[in-house]
Amino acid sequence: MASTSETGNAKNVANLQDLISFVTGYGATYNPTKNALKLPQLTALATASQTSLADVITKNTAYNNKVNDRVVAFSNLKSLSTRLINAFQTTDATTQKVADAKAFNKKMQGVRASAITTPIDPNAPAPTTISTSQQSYDQQIQHLAGIISVLQSEPSYAPNEIDLKIVTLTAKQADLTAKNNGVATAYTNISNSRISRDTTLYGTDTGLFDIATEVKKYVKSVFGATSPQFAQVKGIEFTKKKK
Repeated sequence: MASTSETGNAKNVANLQDLISFVTGYGATYNPTKNALKLPQLTALATASQTSLADVITKNTAYNNKVNDRVVAFSNLKSLSTRLINAFQTTDATTQKVADAKAFNKKMQGVRASAITTPIDPNAPAPTTISTSQQSYDQQIQHLAGIISVLQSEPSYAPNEIDLKIVTLTAKQADLTAKNNGVATAYTNISNSRISRDTTLYGTDTGLFDIATEVKKYVKSVFGATSPQFAQVKGIEFTKKKK
């Protein structure tokens, strides 16, 4: 479900188009001296605003897809870690090595990652912060690396099970790292897209909100406060983004 702020952004863009339709109907009478209020510039602003909204949606979907890919990749990591410890205990490893491996597994089992078990709604807006969940996934990768390091140090660790072999574990670690980094990159992209959108819609003097407000004032100045023309546009609402 789209957030209230996302809905407000889309409403502002739609209302700008309504405003443009009315002032277009005024013909040559609508003739502001300020360049930003002229029809070609208003049309360009409407197009840029629509493009910025679409880009946020695209980047948001890409972010959610990366998050869901990571959820799947990490879903069996804790159970895999426990299996590795069980397998390691059947080798000739010393008590100390087993204890070292168990220590990493204990840390692995204690890590809590945000939304690790359930993929998120692909239409939900990406969060405004990623630090907590990103860190927990980083930690899990490091704990896996610790277990792998201990296993590699033991010559007698040579399981027949493919998913428990060192080469498979190393590949899994690389895949987890890539998927975790993919989320970070996608988050950066959606964050930058939001900044660009907000600049287009709410930038001081040049953004949709300020320009639309000035257009309404210009119509009021040309036709008068009690005119039917101003009555057409005064009720078109534009909301300012809360900081």
